[in-house]
Amino acid sequence: MPRMFIFGLGYTAGHLASRLEREGWEVVSTGSAGTLSFGDEGNVRLALSDADHVLSSVPPGSEGLDPVLDRYGDTLEGKALSYLSSTGVYGDTGGAWVDESAATGTGRRTARAQADAAWLARGARVYRLPGIYGPDRSVFERIAEGRAHRIALPAQVFSRVHVADIVSGVIAGMKAPAGAYNLADDRPCSQNALVEEACRLLGVEPPPLQSLEEANLSPRARAFYAENRRVANGKAKRVLGWKPAYPDYVTGLRALRAITSPAVASKAPAIARGDQR
Repeated sequence: MPRMFIFGLGYTAGHLASRLEREGWEVVSTGSAGTLSFGDEGNVRLALSDADHVLSSVPPGSEGLDPVLDRYGDTLEGKALSYLSSTGVYGDTGGAWVDESAATGTGRRTARAQADAAWLARGARVYRLPGIYGPDRSVFERIAEGRAHRIALPAQVFSRVHVADIVSGVIAGMKAPAGAYNLADDRPCSQNALVEEACRLLGVEPPPLQSLEEANLSPRARAFYAENRRVANGKAKRVLGWKPAYPDYVTGLRALRAITSPAVASKAPAIARGDQR
């Protein structure tokens, strides 16, 4: 039975673990939902010694120091490595397309860019991910909770990826050459288009169009609009033989709508009446 060791069993890595276990892998992991504590050094090192593949989804610290490489880097020599990074390493491109040949470290995620580079230097497969969505983590939940916005920035576009397509990309890349791979869908779009399509599927009116100032977003949410880029996925398709099952937001949202819980869907009409909570 092959063994995968995962540092940081969060949303995306959890979906990967479930898929691997269905395919006969043993998965050992750290994180709140994991099987080991990150600080349980003796057992972590023991499990790593028998791991066939190691994946980290742990973000860097504020200074760019990667906690996994800092504490356990000496145990990773000779291991097959994967790292879940972010397309935020590319910074703002003014809406232009960006691929893996582009410079990194120019955006707001300097620490992430440093960690990304450190894993590449270790010979890892580094998967650069845009906005992630999937079951129980999508615009449908934001609409139901009154957190969906339409912002009057007509030239703003974003890339995104369904969590199932990340999982298939990582699995496809396990035996691929080391390097960076963008895992994104084929059709970047504005956040407004995403919200409008989701509202159409729910049968409700979308929230009003607002300026950034009127929306009164949190600093984290506002930072989402600070960068504008389209992420190219051609390398992953060519080298990994990967093809997204959800190539655009329309197919992804339709699939999610079919499994959206009635409790979430039933809250949407209140949003349409402007009952923002």
